[in-house]
Amino acid sequence: MGKQVLKLTLPQLSFSVLFFFIFFSSVCSDQPSKTFIFRVDSHSKPSVFTTHYHWYTSEFAQQDTILHVYDTVFHGFSAFLTPQQVASISTHPSVLAVFEDRRRHLHTTRSPQFLGLRNQRGLWSESDYGSDVIIGVFDTGVWPEHRSFSDLNLGPIPRRWKGACETGARFSPKNCNRKLIGARFFSKGHEAGAASGPLNPINDTVEFRSPRDADGHGTHTASTAAGRYAFQANMSGYASGIAKGVAPKARLAVYKVCWKNAGCFDSDILAAFDIAVADGVDVISISIGGGDGIASPYYLDPIAIGSYGAVSRGVFVSSSAGNDGPSGMSVTNLAPWLTTVGAGTIDRDFPAQVILGNGRKLSGVSLYSGAALSGKMYQLVYPGKSGILGDSLCMENSLDPNLVKGKIVVCDRGSSPRVAKGLVVKKAGGVGMILANGISNGEGLVGDAHLLPACAVGANEGDAIKKYISTSANPTATLDFKGTILGIKPAPVIASFSARGPNGLNPQLLKPDLIAPGVNIIAAWTDAVGPTGLDSDTRRTEFNILSGTSMACPHVSGAAALLKSAHPDWSPAAIRSALMTTATVLDNRNQVMTDEATGNSSTPYDFGAGHLNLGRALDPGLVYDITNNDYVNFLCGIGYGPKVIQVITRTPATCPVRKPSPENLNYPSFVAMFPVSSKGVASKTFIRTVTNVGSANAVYRVSVEAPASGVTVTVKPSRLVFSEAVKKRSYVVTVAGDTRNLKMGQSGAVFGSLTWTDGKHVVRSPIVVTQIEPL
Repeated sequence: MGKQVLKLTLPQLSFSVLFFFIFFSSVCSDQPSKTFIFRVDSHSKPSVFTTHYHWYTSEFAQQDTILHVYDTVFHGFSAFLTPQQVASISTHPSVLAVFEDRRRHLHTTRSPQFLGLRNQRGLWSESDYGSDVIIGVFDTGVWPEHRSFSDLNLGPIPRRWKGACETGARFSPKNCNRKLIGARFFSKGHEAGAASGPLNPINDTVEFRSPRDADGHGTHTASTAAGRYAFQANMSGYASGIAKGVAPKARLAVYKVCWKNAGCFDSDILAAFDIAVADGVDVISISIGGGDGIASPYYLDPIAIGSYGAVSRGVFVSSSAGNDGPSGMSVTNLAPWLTTVGAGTIDRDFPAQVILGNGRKLSGVSLYSGAALSGKMYQLVYPGKSGILGDSLCMENSLDPNLVKGKIVVCDRGSSPRVAKGLVVKKAGGVGMILANGISNGEGLVGDAHLLPACAVGANEGDAIKKYISTSANPTATLDFKGTILGIKPAPVIASFSARGPNGLNPQLLKPDLIAPGVNIIAAWTDAVGPTGLDSDTRRTEFNILSGTSMACPHVSGAAALLKSAHPDWSPAAIRSALMTTATVLDNRNQVMTDEATGNSSTPYDFGAGHLNLGRALDPGLVYDITNNDYVNFLCGIGYGPKVIQVITRTPATCPVRKPSPENLNYPSFVAMFPVSSKGVASKTFIRTVTNVGSANAVYRVSVEAPASGVTVTVKPSRLVFSEAVKKRSYVVTVAGDTRNLKMGQSGAVFGSLTWTDGKHVVRSPIVVTQIEPL
């Protein structure tokens, strides 16, 4: 966000007639227009106006300045205005909030089996592969001709569908079918942003002013969630097999909110939420986040606001956690009604080797598919020896052809796309590249379809190669590519890039919620660009292999579609609960999952409740449900007043006389935050209610894995009895410990779990004990 001249505290906001407005820069007459989003109290509309649009254009802004009108998940409008106009509109008594449009960024075949899905029995067969569920994907659009979006043998479109197939550049109504049932595009926020700042306008030579995907990311995420069976799928020979989405028969509605090389604007994202819910989607998949390392409060976050409106109407919203790991407190999309998804590996890899002139072999990964080096040794150079940062990173025009021509070049990871570094080396005459992680990336590796022979290596291997270069009179190397290897152990492993907890807004709420496959995922690809996405990449591939929490998010979106199909009466919170309480914390060695960045055991700050396990999610036994009123009480508990809450909930809210405890939100996890000032025994009490969705007559007993010695966890009652007449039971958890003796780990917390079981079902919740105070 821009510079804030005026800041109001929450108590001030609660008692102000204009409860808050934000100036993003000082109001000067020569300032250009920008896009602002206005939250308006819809109940204030005078009856003389037939529509809200009529009201807005009469009292607030001129018709030609309004970009979007919101009336489903959000009431208000976005408009392209000068600061003076914004200041004037902000004084209107019906305006609850004003915020400047922000740019967001994308969080960029075996995975369904790896999740526990099988053809014969289980969630696929119980849900008919999600055929009656509609998934809305907010991304870069879709390549509709791809066979992953075939409607062969699909039944009629669900009657409740009210959406549209919008036309535009190379997109007609014929591009939609019984699989891809809707497609829309939202560009007004982007185009207004281009008009007012350094952002380039939509370039019609490389982008489509339509739902068609010029980037590839949207096609990939859509097919990951719900792609049809695609036989003989591969990416240039890698990952050969059958590609399919998690919910292969689910219907897709694509909402293009992100534009090639330009990102995604809040005003357009909010418009997509508004229209998607009105269209009739059941699930929304949004692999988009801030990317600036700053978590906005919920009332200033259009993704949080739009998703609340969706969830409050029964729409499940899955979001990516972000790719700023392994740093702590890097997780984004933090709202408690969002399901926030981190990334893990699967049991497939694409190994490559660096073979040094001294005979040493170092392991890495690559998706290079061109002519091999065939064991020939080449001189090895590291431009970073010059001490110039741009040289070490192989930035554009940084390499001296006289130094690198005919050689293998070591480039450090960071500051520019990994594949772009290879292009820089190739242009300078290099024959190959070794991409070396720095300390921040650790040993986390991502495969790329490089334009020249290239291998990515971890930080330790990178240091060993650089040492060899500096100590050898004639350093040489070659690269060897091993293809696709299955059955990798351990798996899953927490991806080093996957964003981590604790929750930077409300540490008493554990985020991410869970992890899903997000490393080297094969899925459908656009025909508009090559697998690297670089303009100079003339290759075309039907499928591509990508990594990111962007890839993990649609796995959970597809999973939610299957659960929604099997259990149509389940709320979004119940679906999330089923996914979280059945998630696994063990890898395929039956050991606690490891962290790719460190090689150490991972924690709930890394994986939330665990890794998605759809083999068990269909029948979770118990679920933790959450109502809209529960979310309002949570917002009251974190200090939001009624007017602030109304910005999020759209309708007026009333907080209880006694301030609710935010820890009592009926979430399937527990975070006990002891005061930093505490010098003795401290305790925290939680109340939870579970709903029996299994056998009517059931008895559950609790077991506890204490977070650490000196921490006690007491559960009352320790036995829950359900019957035909009794579907819900509540229990109280007390976590206590002597803070003088507590030894927090490197993450500043200790971890345990609470599990209910009836002999068949295992309903597990993580427990976190920390001394971090809320920010």
